[in-house]
Amino acid sequence: MATPTRAGRSEARERVLATASGLFYREGIRAVGVERILAEAPATRATFYRHFPSKEDLVLAYLHGVDAQVRADVQATVDAAPSPAEALRALGTAVADDLARPGFRGCAFLKAANEYPEPDDPVRRVVLEHRAWYESTLAELFAQVFGDSPRRGKPGDAARHFVLIRDGAMAGAHLDGVDSVGDGFRRGVEGLLTMLH
Repeated sequence: MATPTRAGRSEARERVLATASGLFYREGIRAVGVERILAEAPATRATFYRHFPSKEDLVLAYLHGVDAQVRADVQATVDAAPSPAEALRALGTAVADDLARPGFRGCAFLKAANEYPEPDDPVRRVVLEHRAWYESTLAELFAQVFGDSPRRGKPGDAARHFVLIRDGAMAGAHLDGVDSVGDGFRRGVEGLLTMLH
């Protein structure tokens, strides 16, 4: 019998999810079938469907897992920073560092959005919820940085710009070179901290 893990999840479920997550990220969600996941996990079809009634349920679990990890990483970065400006710089550095991570293949959410373009698709909704949270978190930090200055920038605009240059860095790193893109991204974040919006 499988040993329960956190929140009553079994080792078999976690093994299937971890295997699928790696494959989805490396090769694309639609490119990876259930049979491939079962073979690599390894797991039986009965085990798979006991935990994930459909492949879509597995895809959603994958994206929720990525979302939870990103949220935890962002919170840890913010908590460790001595100021909101330093938190934003640290978040920018984390993005730039991620570009150079072995096995980096871009943003899991951008890749999923590309594969699920329909606005009402549950996968697309998870992507949009994640992005809304990320942008809102950045906007709160920018609001603290800009404060009540008469030259106050617009936190929402700064957050949207951060996300846009992050998306570009994630998409372009493998084309234009990690070092160049990472340096450009860090300069962009620094510009957002000092420019008016």
